[in-house]
Amino acid sequence: MSSNKSAANSKGHVPVLLSEVREQAKEVALELGQVAYGFDGTFGRGGHTKALLNDHPSLRMIAFDQDAEAIQFGQTQFLGDVDCGRLQLIRGNFENLEMARAALAQNGATNFDFMLFDLGVSSPQLDVASRGFSFYNDGPLDMRMDDRTELTAAKIVNEWAEQDLARIFIEHGEVEFPFKVVRAIVQDREKTQFETTQQLAGLIERVDGWTKKGFHPATQYFMALRMEINRETDVVAQMLPKALKLLSPGGRLAVITFHSLEDRIVKNFFRERDAEATFGETVKRKAIQPSDEEVARNPRSRSAKLRVFRRYQDGESKRPKNKYAHLAKTRHLSPPPDYDLADDDLGGDEEETS
Repeated sequence: MSSNKSAANSKGHVPVLLSEVREQAKEVALELGQVAYGFDGTFGRGGHTKALLNDHPSLRMIAFDQDAEAIQFGQTQFLGDVDCGRLQLIRGNFENLEMARAALAQNGATNFDFMLFDLGVSSPQLDVASRGFSFYNDGPLDMRMDDRTELTAAKIVNEWAEQDLARIFIEHGEVEFPFKVVRAIVQDREKTQFETTQQLAGLIERVDGWTKKGFHPATQYFMALRMEINRETDVVAQMLPKALKLLSPGGRLAVITFHSLEDRIVKNFFRERDAEATFGETVKRKAIQPSDEEVARNPRSRSAKLRVFRRYQDGESKRPKNKYAHLAKTRHLSPPPDYDLADDDLGGDEEETS
């Protein structure tokens, strides 16, 4: 069982979609008999890892985080699990899954039965002003998840060209018209360099104003800067094919996103592998989202989406999309002549609405 110390968690940190993640891992245990090796690509404060270790007594977890504070927290608060070998913590970006493969090999294993990537910013990162992620808490314009890297929000805001600022706000922040804010940044920085989060947030608030109650006008701009600094969409795109190769037959890959760009990358990648009909399948066509009760308890979960991909067992192939196939097998029936497979609601490719 997990150590008592792992029961301690950082104040304010609530793992998102926890019951849904646990349910997916339990499905793996039902199919394979146990979950032997698991991977958490974004350890944070260990909420998901703790629950998985408690649910599966034979589970050994390998967990990554590029944030030094997260690794430090895990080594202290999960000391029992680390000491007994049930948890191995590695400081690194999950795009470097070669390190996970090497860690598996040291344990005499080759694949993970369950892999989880929670792509959101952790509550401690948002709440600690010195990290520079939040416009509510005044701090340095930083936003690096890994402080070993050099690019900061201050460097972008103070040095990048007007067209480059506009590009990242449009591409990453999905801001339709960022041009007034960009021009104001360029004009203001000629007099005074931007150094703090509230300095930048104040400019955005002054130029764009509040248009939606409860939605700070700086939200999308800060998100865009964070995503550019940490290469978030690039890293996700590189991670997905590597992760599938590390998945056991019958294993599941679970990815939680908080942004439409990242969710689109995951959705499209899973659908492409699903369509190939040789490697595995998406567990549910539509993303799993938090319940109303969870959103009420933890408002930060409201934009979360969970998508899960299951790798086929050896010799398994894609299930037929024909909803009458099971009848044809047992009663030698065929679909009615006017039945069109294109309209099959079990396998259609129409664009989802959520």
